[in-house]
Amino acid sequence: MCHLFGLSAAPQRVRATFWLLDAPDSLSVQSRREPDGVGLGTFAADGVPLVEKQPIAAYQDVQFAREARERESMTFVAHIRYATTGGLQPRNTHPFEQHDRLFAHNGVLWGLDELDSELGDYLDLVHGDTDSERFFALITQRTDRHAGDVTAGITDAVGWIADRLPVYALNLVLTTATNLWALRYPDTHSLYVLERAAGGPQGTRHLDQAGRAGIRTRSGHLGEFPAVVVASERTDEDPGWRALAPGELLHVNDHLRIKSSTVLDFAPRHPLSLAQLDSRAAAAQSGR
Repeated sequence: MCHLFGLSAAPQRVRATFWLLDAPDSLSVQSRREPDGVGLGTFAADGVPLVEKQPIAAYQDVQFAREARERESMTFVAHIRYATTGGLQPRNTHPFEQHDRLFAHNGVLWGLDELDSELGDYLDLVHGDTDSERFFALITQRTDRHAGDVTAGITDAVGWIADRLPVYALNLVLTTATNLWALRYPDTHSLYVLERAAGGPQGTRHLDQAGRAGIRTRSGHLGEFPAVVVASERTDEDPGWRALAPGELLHVNDHLRIKSSTVLDFAPRHPLSLAQLDSRAAAAQSGR
């Protein structure tokens, strides 16, 4: 399945190094196909988003994904894509940018014609073919309707989709230059959060996390500063990791304060199963 990673150290700008395909010679990597896209999103000191991404296919050089990328930001979002909707092109690779926000999604939703109709003029924000970018555009539309309140925008958008469209999963990470949001919905895929104290459990360690999916990040600065980390899997042995509940929306503000609430307490009206997905989408969502 696609894998999400988000990090906030706000209000501190911290330097972190990312490998989007870690340990390229390991047996675990050799035993699975290459992903269909990798990407990293950060923000410059003036708040301008920086998105670095590359579709990865058998005919392309995967060096981009395996090189270390050192960036400084308050917030970070990284994504490894296994394609379910949309071809292997940069425009279909996460994260996506809209209105100085960055977004990555793990899951599948159907009914894109109905969603396109609901988007209206906001369909102009969609440059690719994916369900994910359309989902993001709906969040942008609803956020604008709620006078820039991203929490309300996510809640409204997810509620509309859950009530009307076939849904497999809508897990997401959304960042601005100073804030981070993460949602798990429904219970299809896991999503974890770690409220990490400066130096970790021992108080003396820098951040060094690596998931089986290949995303690895290191930060010496986080030996001195606290952070909040969100990931599709636990990426180190810190006992502080916890799973988000289905329907739980997490918001990390510009001073690393966390607000968590259940924004959907019901299952999608039209849930999708793996058996309903085509073979490629089913393999991507199951992790095979």
